[in-house]
Amino acid sequence: MRQTLDTVIAQTLKPALWVVVDDGSTDDTPNILAEYAARHDWIRVVTRKDRGHRAVGPGVIDAFYSGYETIDTTAFDFVCKLDLDLRLPPRYFETLVERMAADPHLATCSGKAYLEEDGKLVCERHGDENSLGMTKFYRMSCFQAIGGFVREVGWDGIDGHMCRMKGWLATSWDESELRFVHLRTMGASHKGIYTGRMRQGFGQYYMGTSLLYLAASAVSRFNQKPYVLGQLTILWGWIWGWLRRKPRYDNPEFRRFLRRFQWRALVVGKMRAAEELMLAYRQGR
Repeated sequence: MRQTLDTVIAQTLKPALWVVVDDGSTDDTPNILAEYAARHDWIRVVTRKDRGHRAVGPGVIDAFYSGYETIDTTAFDFVCKLDLDLRLPPRYFETLVERMAADPHLATCSGKAYLEEDGKLVCERHGDENSLGMTKFYRMSCFQAIGGFVREVGWDGIDGHMCRMKGWLATSWDESELRFVHLRTMGASHKGIYTGRMRQGFGQYYMGTSLLYLAASAVSRFNQKPYVLGQLTILWGWIWGWLRRKPRYDNPEFRRFLRRFQWRALVVGKMRAAEELMLAYRQGR
């Protein structure tokens, strides 16, 4: 957490306001946050009661909204949902704001996450067609227009597709000034990496992804750690949700749009499919 705090403080373009939500921490987190808030008047701490259990997905977004609801949203052009397990490069926010200013169709964006392994930086392998969940940087008007984040696992995929459905661009860039260090493996869980992967598969089920598309995606990532079994666990998460007839995102128009996009992505790739949509919007079709 200190690493994230220090790298945000060192930004060339600092946040006008940073609301840090303490989601019921029982360690030294409250003291550390109080220390930083006392030194920087643009850091504000919001404390929630410990709910007594982890609620990954909806819990993350509940925490986000505990902070978001304390601000005057009309006072800000941009909003960022930022995790406290990152090390950001110094021009991270400045670069994102420059990209936003250059393209009015850009709704949300981010850099790419890297893990430190044996002294080397290893990319976590993300698609280019969405911003990353641990650092969702949004144009405030677009964030409000899509209805914000859904309070369920899969929220960080739904938002990007919702932006595309409304004619906006969601993306991430793998460039040196936007690469950040993720201090915890993406999709991991306090119960283990496979629990996290199963949760990821359920999130795809909830969002409305077809099993065929998810299977094709899993095969393409068999060389990603944990090899093979990790991707099979993602598939099992989807199947687990289907077998139990778990509810799915209750937006039929969105699910139809998602299926069309994913079928096209199987043919030409996700980024090409997203570019085709953006070109059509720009040409008014």
